[in-house]
Order: sequence, then C-alpha cells, then structure tokens
Amino acid sequence: MNLVSYLFFKDNAAKAFDFYAHALGGKVTMKVTMGEMSGAEALPAEARNLIAHVRLEVGDAVLMGSDWCGPTPNPYPGIHGNAVSLSVDEPGEAERVFKALAEGGQVTMPIAETEWALRFGMLTDRFGANWMVNCNRPVAGNTP
Repeated sequence: MNLVSYLFFKDNAAKAFDFYAHALGGKVTMKVTMGEMSGAEALPAEARNLIAHVRLEVGDAVLMGSDWCGPTPNPYPGIHGNAVSLSVDEPGEAERVFKALAEGGQVTMPIAETEWALRFGMLTDRFGANWMVNCNRPVAGNTP
C-alpha cells in the first residue's frame, strides 16, 4: 500500500509542481490538463489549461495534485489544516530542501535541532501548502 498526499490549488498547480520538482530534485512524470479530458469541449476556454492531475516523483516518494474543480458553486477552500511531511536522511539535505521550499513562502518554525530530530522545521510555501521537513535522530541500536 502507498499513502500519497494530494494537494488542490487555485489555478496554479502547474507552477506549484514545477517549483516542487526543482526544490526537491524530483520529476513531474504526469501532467494532464482539463482540456485533455473527455468532455473538454464543454469547458470555458480559460479552464482548459487548468491541471486535472499532476504527479511528482522524488525517489520512491510521490506527491500528486490538481487545480480545484470542486462542485459548483463551492469556492476553492485553500490548503489548510494539514501539512506535507518530508523526511530526509541528512541534516544538510533537510536544510537545503527547507530553504528551497521556503523561497517566497513563510517560515512558521525555523529549521533547527529538536528533541526528536537532528533537524525539523515548518513552513507555508508560496502556493499556500504547509510543509514539515524532518531529519530524525538515529534510533539507538540502528546506527552503523
């Protein structure tokens, strides 16, 4: 079983996922617009470039998303009440990823050593998604 986070955006999913691919060193492996979906001819022209589905792969990890197309007339609810949690193996990589994701966003907890982690920090990126970057302490008995 795989558990994957799925983020909804307000008309900027393509830009968000290009940013995440760059910041995380991953690759967008699928991007489908609303205009490529069946029945697209019924959509207004301005909706056809919106993202119906996008998939980012970073190593074995996957993040997916789309532009908000919830039932009318429900407005875009925003991204809140959750966070994408990213675990990395090395403190330096945690700091690099945190800095990249925070560019143009807002740091809510600066990355630092904590009781449970060599590095941990929280931020809201420029697209409104919340992130937690974590580099756990080695578990006793599991160190090389």
